[in-house]
Amino acid sequence: MIHRRHLLQAAGLAATLPTSAAWAADTAPAYDWRSLTYGGGGFIDGFVFHPREQGLLYARTDIGGAYRFDPTAKRWLPLLDHLAKDDADLMGVLALAVDPTDANRVYAACGLYTGEWARKAALLSSTDRGATWQTHELGLKLNGNGPGRGTGERLQVDPKRPERLLLGTTQDGLQQSTNHGQSFSRLSGFPAKHVSLVLFAPTAKTVYAGSHDQPGLFVSSDDGASFTRIAELPAQAPQRAAVGQDGSLYVSFAGGDAGTITNPGYAKTGSVWRRAPDGSWRDITPVKPRSGDGFGYSGLDADARRPGRVVVSTIERWSQGDEIYVSDDFGANWVPLSPRSAFDASTHPWLQAYQAKTHHKQGHWLADFKIDPHDGERAVYGTGYGLWMTGNLGAAKVNWAFTVDNLEETAVLGLESPNGGAALLAAMGDVSGAAWDDLNQGPKNGLFLPAGETCRSVSFAELNPGIVARTSDMAANGGYWSPDGGASWRPFGPSTRNAKTPEGWRASSGQVAVSAKGGFFLWVPDKQAALFSRDRGKTWNLSQGWPAERDVTLTPVADRAIEGVFYVLDRANGRILVSADGGASFQPSITGLPKLENWRSAQLICAPGQARDLWLATHDGLLHIPGVGAKAKTIRGVAEPWRVAVGKAAPGATYHAVYVWGKVAVGGGDAVEGLFRSIDGGASFQRINDDRHRYGRLNALAADPLEFGVVYLAPEGRGVIIGKPKA
Repeated sequence: MIHRRHLLQAAGLAATLPTSAAWAADTAPAYDWRSLTYGGGGFIDGFVFHPREQGLLYARTDIGGAYRFDPTAKRWLPLLDHLAKDDADLMGVLALAVDPTDANRVYAACGLYTGEWARKAALLSSTDRGATWQTHELGLKLNGNGPGRGTGERLQVDPKRPERLLLGTTQDGLQQSTNHGQSFSRLSGFPAKHVSLVLFAPTAKTVYAGSHDQPGLFVSSDDGASFTRIAELPAQAPQRAAVGQDGSLYVSFAGGDAGTITNPGYAKTGSVWRRAPDGSWRDITPVKPRSGDGFGYSGLDADARRPGRVVVSTIERWSQGDEIYVSDDFGANWVPLSPRSAFDASTHPWLQAYQAKTHHKQGHWLADFKIDPHDGERAVYGTGYGLWMTGNLGAAKVNWAFTVDNLEETAVLGLESPNGGAALLAAMGDVSGAAWDDLNQGPKNGLFLPAGETCRSVSFAELNPGIVARTSDMAANGGYWSPDGGASWRPFGPSTRNAKTPEGWRASSGQVAVSAKGGFFLWVPDKQAALFSRDRGKTWNLSQGWPAERDVTLTPVADRAIEGVFYVLDRANGRILVSADGGASFQPSITGLPKLENWRSAQLICAPGQARDLWLATHDGLLHIPGVGAKAKTIRGVAEPWRVAVGKAAPGATYHAVYVWGKVAVGGGDAVEGLFRSIDGGASFQRINDDRHRYGRLNALAADPLEFGVVYLAPEGRGVIIGKPKA
């Protein structure tokens, strides 16, 4: 059984409500915010060392922002937590650049997607190493979480004119700025749309740029006015480029089917090339991809202090696992690094389980490899689940450390804080998730195994918190349940759900809810009708009366006081349906609510303590239904709630603390965005975060039922954030 350490006793409810000034709506309590330790978990697709200042290193991620490394503490500092909800798409960092003439200046080209619904991209610029940023709108879109995001760097500062920047875009060609990124215009001389990398050569007026849609490397000898494709090189997309100590240019390539963008993608071939100082090109590929065993090359760097040393990584070599090759003679001969490497994952039990499953300790999606320009023994490379760092690259035995302290890029999809057993349950994309029994360290005994799956949701029994269920996309029957708070797991039995989408893809496993005492499970596979189980997932049957809506996945909600009672928001008809028979059948219970189109968000939760204590957050406001037979009450001042949660009551309070992420008016002013807490049942709210801790978009929100004021956030791509009142 997973047990929370140093459990606090649940406080009884007092009879009166304090009226001191500390409860005023406009008095903001002070909070500490930090990342909960899990350890990596996401794709780290780029690194940039500053060429002139030792120890200055940045990393970018596809969905979790950018980081700067603290070499003294050996931990990472997140740089984009200030982004608000409307700017959440800027957490997708497609490229980073440093000013070689000014160690304080750093740039980030940001944008998650290119769809019509996505926010347009922006160039973020900082003159204090990412402590603060200016946002310069680009007027175009970047695919920071799309195919090709592992190449680069696409953004470069001209070392001769540092006010000039070149930016390779996803679909708008090569762009130039002459005012430190405040504005950009397209360079007409570059013919392609999707730029994979940009590089200023040491020689005057020479610029290189790679392309995905017109695969190949292009060169300009007139400072970017015109470009010519280098005929000697293959029609593959350049992934990375580096200049050696002697002036040699090294380039890694990957290619796939026609029109396929690689890294990550579906690489089927690749190569590595060197341009010698005399201008001649030579194929120096360590191992040629073969038919039936296709892969590409990506991460590449040259030692700035040791002539001839170059390092390159394969990417998407699924059959044998990716490899890193080292050459000390300009690429004439290569030695694989893995046979003489040791990978220390001892501080991250989830990673040990993950490696045991994949059998490839070196990792996958090795998009970038960098050698410290000031210390050739120090190197770092990224994977699809974190990064490895070494300080003895040239040793007979290379020791790699999983150096991800405070770099938490897991995509957390569901959060629950039980009133016993584990302190927190988190369902995660790609790496399954975990149950924490100690919030001061990473989870050890509560891993959601098997590792390496995408868990969509997790739920526990309020009155028997050791009973936990979760859904998993890769599970044969769509999910698992635990009798001991996450210490062990048992698979769901077979059901009638559709495991494939109409297009033939694996269907999302959807959402699950566990009844108050754990005797019933209610499961809603993605965009399908609900299924219920009376034997903890062994057998499943179709629920009757479930809403017919199939364009969204409806979320089942368990009553937290009465066994076998479930709710669901019937969005299209503006009502809440209830089941009193363990999910077997549903009938209308609460009507006259706002009707919601499919695209409009809504969240229904149930508070513990009494039957049918419901909170409903919609785009139009927050409603409270405080028990059986009670009418819905609109909470004044909450203009636009996006997430709602309840936690332990404040000392002396008669009701749970209520937390809202959204737009709320406090102190008689206009509604502002933030994270808010109410200790008087929603009569007033206080903002508990600040503009430095906004975290973009939240996938989930939970509050601790045993410790007042503790709240858990699941930003998109930033792992789990815990907030606690300052002492």
